[in-house]
Amino acid sequence: MASVTKRPNGQWRARYRDSAGNEHARHFARKVDAQAWLDGVTTAVQTGSYVDPARSRLTVGSLAEQWIEGKVSLKPTTRALYDSVLGTHVLPRWQNIPLTRVEHGDVQAWVAQLVASGQSAGHVRKIHGVLSGILSLAVRDRRLPSNPALGVDLPRMRERPRRYLTARQVEQLAAATVDGRLAVLVLAYCGLRWSELAALRVGRLDLMRRRVIVAEAMTEVNGGRLVWGTPKSHESRSVPIPRILIDDLAIHVADKGRDDLVFTTPNGAPLRNRNARRDWFDAAASSIGEPGLTPHELRHTAASLAVGAGANVKAVQRMLGHASAALTLDRYADLFDDDLDAVADRLDAVARTARGLLADSLRTGAEIRILPTTPETATDPEIRGL
Repeated sequence: MASVTKRPNGQWRARYRDSAGNEHARHFARKVDAQAWLDGVTTAVQTGSYVDPARSRLTVGSLAEQWIEGKVSLKPTTRALYDSVLGTHVLPRWQNIPLTRVEHGDVQAWVAQLVASGQSAGHVRKIHGVLSGILSLAVRDRRLPSNPALGVDLPRMRERPRRYLTARQVEQLAAATVDGRLAVLVLAYCGLRWSELAALRVGRLDLMRRRVIVAEAMTEVNGGRLVWGTPKSHESRSVPIPRILIDDLAIHVADKGRDDLVFTTPNGAPLRNRNARRDWFDAAASSIGEPGLTPHELRHTAASLAVGAGANVKAVQRMLGHASAALTLDRYADLFDDDLDAVADRLDAVARTARGLLADSLRTGAEIRILPTTPETATDPEIRGL
């Protein structure tokens, strides 16, 4: 029910009841203003953009608690990142601000301050994404008509060139380590993430079929607490093992039980990325002339070596556990330059065939009829149109 009535004091009162039966009212000096406001509310209700004013008074900080609690499928590392971003950047600026007071211009100014403070483009985008996620929840809960964080100008990402080792460099790196030789080879030839390598158990090695089942990952959060969970994609995958690693792996796990970790420290503790880099990886990388190399770059190396060996994009996608071949192509487009060369060679053959046909017709006066191009006809110099 909605109405506009004149009050004894000469003010015009516009009122309506929402879907929950709660009454809302505002007073105006002119009837036309009261009616315009009421019409706007009615339109918002009909179009589904209505926002309850009382619900909009909730602060960003209060809704942030609901937002983070509702993220039930987050990986432990992502949850730790969100907690850190909230505590360090989002809440100090927005905690006590009512949702209705968050304006697009204010969010843009805040992002500019983050950039000016020296935060990387990637981190600024993550920080903005957390605030935008909270405000998106406000829109879904009918607390805001729209998300004021959308459309903000964000810093452009500058992806660093990827480093790929050659097979010779991989062998040199492995030889330069004492405790991590086999781990380096598995990372570089199987494309596992460090978290997957650290969580790999003996029972998931099928050396007869030359397969490793990647079904678990171990990550460090909150200052080094180990958390066990699923791989980054939340799905297990079967990864091929090169024959050259089979004997070494068989010897390495010979005295281990099925539930034992394949790779550990010398004293049997789980592998931690930071400790491994400090103890042997970084020194080995520097010794082969690749200072600053990270274990994750061995995953990039695995992709490079696979493509160089003739693997197609779908095979690389499955090995690395990417969600789609498009993601693999996006990430490793530079590895498929040879495919572009092959396309150019095929187009060259087609063009040369067409040019030869044209030359023949001009010389003989014969009519040209171009046959449908197939992989066979495109490169056959004997084909001539009649």
